[in-house]
Amino acid sequence: MKILLTGAAGFIGMTTSLRLLERGDEVVGLDNLNDYYDVTLKQRRLERLTSHPNFRFVRLDVADRSGMERLFAEDKFERVIHLAAQAGVRYSLKNPHAYIDSNIVGFTNVLEGCRHSGVQHLTYASSSSVYGGNTKMPFSEHDSVDHPVSLYAATKKANELMAHTYSHLYGLPTTGLRFFTVYGPWGRPDMALFLFTKAILDGRAIDVFNHGNMQRDFTYVDDIVEGVIRVMDRIATPNSAYDALQADPATSNAPYRVFNIGNNNPVPLLDFIACIEDALGKKAEKCLLPLQDGDVPATYANTDALQEWVGFVPGTTIQDGIARFVAWYRGYYK
Repeated sequence: MKILLTGAAGFIGMTTSLRLLERGDEVVGLDNLNDYYDVTLKQRRLERLTSHPNFRFVRLDVADRSGMERLFAEDKFERVIHLAAQAGVRYSLKNPHAYIDSNIVGFTNVLEGCRHSGVQHLTYASSSSVYGGNTKMPFSEHDSVDHPVSLYAATKKANELMAHTYSHLYGLPTTGLRFFTVYGPWGRPDMALFLFTKAILDGRAIDVFNHGNMQRDFTYVDDIVEGVIRVMDRIATPNSAYDALQADPATSNAPYRVFNIGNNNPVPLLDFIACIEDALGKKAEKCLLPLQDGDVPATYANTDALQEWVGFVPGTTIQDGIARFVAWYRGYYK
C-alpha cells in the first residue's frame, strides 16, 4: 500500500516506517524536524529510512494547511498513520501554543486531507494521558475520560472527538491508539529511560518524582509497532451493537474505534530504575521529589479490546527491553 506516516523522524515513526518498508509498503514519511529535542537524533533516524527505495521524505509541518492540502492532492494515499504531535506533558505547561498548533490545527489538516482524498483508514496516536484524573485501574477505553490534567492530554482527547466527527459526517474510518509509556532503542531524550541512563553514566543524581511512588505501563517499541500495523490493516467499522442510550466511548455507530495499546503490566518506578542499574552495572543516586503538575501517579492499560480486535499481545519484558535500550545507547553515544 501507499502510506503516509507523519512524524517519521520520531521514535515510533521511524520504527513503524522500517517495519512497513520491510513488508513491501511504500511509505511517504513526513516530519518538520523541530528542535523540541536533539535534531541530530531525528536526522540519524531518517538516515535509516532514506536509503530504502520505497521511502520518500517530505519536510513539512502538519500545521501548514496549504502544504498538507498539496501533499494529499498529489499523492493519493491509501492509508495514513498519524504520529506527528507536540509531545510531552511537562512541556505543555511552558509552551501551550505548540500543542494547539501541532495537535489541534495539525490534526484538522490530516482529517481534511483524508476526507478529500478518499483515504481508506486513518490510524492516529492518542495517549494514556487522556485518563487524567481517573483512578479506576486498569484504565479501560469504555470508561469516561473527561478530566484531563494537562493540556497535552486535552489535545489528545480532542483528537479522538474530532476523529469521531469525521467518521460520523464523512464515513472516514478512524482508529485511535492510546499509547502507554513507549520505550526502547532510538527513544526520545526527554523520556525517563533516556534521562536516567544518561545521568547514571555521568555520575549525576536522577530526579525521582512522587518520591518513587509511581507506576507506569512501560511498553516496548516493537510491541507498539506490531499493534499499530495490525490496527492499520483492519479498517475501523461501526459497532453493530452500539446503544446510544448506554454510549460506549470506544466505539460508535460510525466507523470509529479507540484502543489502549500498552504492556498490560504496570511496573513500579523504583523497579524500573533497578533494571536500568542492572543493565548499566552501576547504581543510581536518587533525588526524591514531589509529584509534578500535570503528572499522574500510575498508568495501567486494559488491552483486552485490542487483543480481541487484532490479536495484540505484548511480548517484551522490561528487563529485555531496557537491556536492548542500554546496548543501543552505549553504541550510539560511544
